[in-house]
Amino acid sequence: MSKMRIKEALSECGALMYGDFTLASGKRSKYYIDIKKASTDPQVLAEIAEEMACTMVAKGLVVDRIAGVVLGSIPLAVALSLRTGTPFVMVRKERKDHGTGKLIEGAMMQNDRILVVEDVVTSAGSSSEAISILRSAGAKVTTVLTVIDRQEGGKERLAETGVELLALLTAEDVLRD
Repeated sequence: MSKMRIKEALSECGALMYGDFTLASGKRSKYYIDIKKASTDPQVLAEIAEEMACTMVAKGLVVDRIAGVVLGSIPLAVALSLRTGTPFVMVRKERKDHGTGKLIEGAMMQNDRILVVEDVVTSAGSSSEAISILRSAGAKVTTVLTVIDRQEGGKERLAETGVELLALLTAEDVLRD
């Protein structure tokens, strides 16, 4: 598995497109990633989980839990959990006004080392919110692992809070022929 294989898998399933796109932020982009197409394709999801697991091993990451942010990164967290045997938790962006009203779903212990997984990181806003929620609950978060780093300030924003951003692909990789 390699960066090129992940890029090919994203292209083959129609998740990676080139052209002229307007992003949710209003910015223009030469490429667009419909990561939901990738994370709902079992083959591509398995390849992403395999590459994430290999990255964890290569970086020597030892974690107690994997965290996915509702909704986009949940399939990635589940796939990586199944691949590594590491339990996962789901982090909500806001409390539900029914049920238990928890922001973190799943078992988590004080001082658990948690790896946050993301689909695409741009400014790292959702990652930062999830990290804050997890840390408030007593977790130790030092790493975010994402499929794509759009290289638009997310890595630097996370570094300011003592968190390293690891990416399977960067914008530079996506735009390289």
